[in-house]
Amino acid sequence: MTTDFQTAREALGARLRELRAEAGLEGKDLAARLGWQSSKVSRLQNGKQTPTREDLTSWARAIGRADAEPELHGLLAGLDMKQRHRSWRRQLAGGHRGRQEIAVRQTEATTMLRGLEVSRIPGLFQTPEYARVIFDSNAEFRGITPTTEAAVEARMRRQESLYDPEKTFRFLVCEAALYHRPCPVEVMAEQLDRLYNLVGQRRIELGILPFGAQLRRTAPHAFWIYDRRLVIVETISEELWLTGEDDIALYERAWEWLAEAAEYGTPARRLIGRARASLDLT
Repeated sequence: MTTDFQTAREALGARLRELRAEAGLEGKDLAARLGWQSSKVSRLQNGKQTPTREDLTSWARAIGRADAEPELHGLLAGLDMKQRHRSWRRQLAGGHRGRQEIAVRQTEATTMLRGLEVSRIPGLFQTPEYARVIFDSNAEFRGITPTTEAAVEARMRRQESLYDPEKTFRFLVCEAALYHRPCPVEVMAEQLDRLYNLVGQRRIELGILPFGAQLRRTAPHAFWIYDRRLVIVETISEELWLTGEDDIALYERAWEWLAEAAEYGTPARRLIGRARASLDLT
């Protein structure tokens, strides 16, 4: 079974390979510049060897991309699966792209993904325009390098997993997320149309938690459950990566209790349609 460590290392390797290709270099050419054996370049970019910070610095400078150092160092920091608290400052030092590549790999390695979103549309269901606004806004908020187009491309690539017959997606979205509008009204309308059309699709279970629902437990924050091996919780300053059995069981119970109060199928579409109708498109 692919581990979270290996998944993250492969995401780092994929980014190294991409940077090399963008520089117009073959692996053997880069190895010559670095004074390395070609096999080391191959192992690093295929996720077969863990690089050091010095390796990443040398790689970035050898291809003329010293600006990519913070992003690569952030990806390296994410390899430590014992690190529960992962600051956004470190993860996003080089922009959103690297973290999105990790999300792609985590989703590829997952059979059942469950999630709760409280105030925004889940990334797996976002339109490119909605995602673009989210990334731009977050880059401004955090004062980081905007890598929006690359991040949007990675997010759209991640959505290809929605059509994988081996995967199941079970998501809960609070009704508030249908009304909180981080984007222009036209973008929100297209986003709600996409969400409406996802309801009832095979392998996608989408539930809406209505404003007036009675809940056994309220929804304090968003979280994602990857099979029964990992829970990721986002806060403003950091991510929590939880792998302990007790932690996972607790979040599974929270998800199940909330799912009891969700609306599915036609009632869910009705709630989405009502939010769509409330938009002033004049």
